[in-house]
Amino acid sequence: QEYPTYTILGQSQYPTCYPSSGFGVVTPADSNLENTALATTAYPTEKPNAVVPARTVQRHSPGDASPSPSLSRAAASKELDEQARKNIPGKNRSKRKADTSSSQDSELERVFLWDLDETIIIFHSLLTGSYAQKYGKDPTLVIGSGLSMEEMIFEVADTHLFFNDLEECDQVHIEDVASDDNGQDLSNYNFSTDGFSGSGSNANHSSSVGVQGGVDWMRKLAFRYRRVREIYDKYKTNVGGLLSPQKREALQRLRTDIEVLTDSWLETALKSLLLIQSRKNCVNILITTTQLVPALAKVLLYGLGEVFPIENIYSATKIGKESCFERIVSRFGKKVTYVVIGDGRDEEVAAKQHNMPFWRITNHADLVSLHQALELDFL
Repeated sequence: QEYPTYTILGQSQYPTCYPSSGFGVVTPADSNLENTALATTAYPTEKPNAVVPARTVQRHSPGDASPSPSLSRAAASKELDEQARKNIPGKNRSKRKADTSSSQDSELERVFLWDLDETIIIFHSLLTGSYAQKYGKDPTLVIGSGLSMEEMIFEVADTHLFFNDLEECDQVHIEDVASDDNGQDLSNYNFSTDGFSGSGSNANHSSSVGVQGGVDWMRKLAFRYRRVREIYDKYKTNVGGLLSPQKREALQRLRTDIEVLTDSWLETALKSLLLIQSRKNCVNILITTTQLVPALAKVLLYGLGEVFPIENIYSATKIGKESCFERIVSRFGKKVTYVVIGDGRDEEVAAKQHNMPFWRITNHADLVSLHQALELDFL
């Protein structure tokens, strides 16, 4: 009643996005019609054994009760208490550089705002076992694959993207601390010896470290995010270049295993992402509740780097999806049409607050219907 013009796509007409003929032909199918909707897609019938890790990266507190053997912070990001995260000092936010935008932004007509977990990829529900339960899969294989991917995500984040330094210095967008970067040449810069402490725990041990939030500390923080961007841009189409030959093979097997276990969920979602990307007047934006650095690692490892340039990735961990939407609207303007695609209540509520149409993803059939709607130019 409060939002009379708000609608969920596929359940009723949305005049701004659809022709007068309505949207009946591509209404998202319910779960009972899922097998019919997927009949045209050839999914592998055999399930190779998933890669079960020799060890897993524990990213939650020892006393944290979770529904799976190891439910990491990344997996629990959907339920993260945003207020519990440590924020960068307000000084930083006030100095934030405007989000990167290109000259093509002025030509845009539609902006598609995508959730990541359980929308484009299956990750969180692998770890909890809920995907296995919903679709009748072997929980051991499903959870094992989830844990293997989780371990690889944190390994890339820690080893190559400074997550050990940046975990407590999370940002919403890669450009948020760029104004503190003095442009110094980093080709011979030694990040391991510059005395930076992300947690601030060593701030009083040496005057050379600098006070957390101070000019010197913020500059070193900005250097790290600049290098993260350089690494992402360099390997966004070739994540294997970051990995050893053994890890590359393990990743390839793991992605294949997950695609089989999830009945080619990612492949189905990619059809819509690539169709949107092929349009000159449309753009894909990613808003995830995962912290920014692990989210970047996740995007790289799932092979989505080419679809999402780093400037089109936002983390809602600190500020929530509604505030992320506000930032994106301020970037692209109010003349374009925004379409929100996700599985969770947080993005649905945020879409409602901004009067944006919302396309709910709950199963494969919803992804198939989305692609059909895009092909028929209803979206």
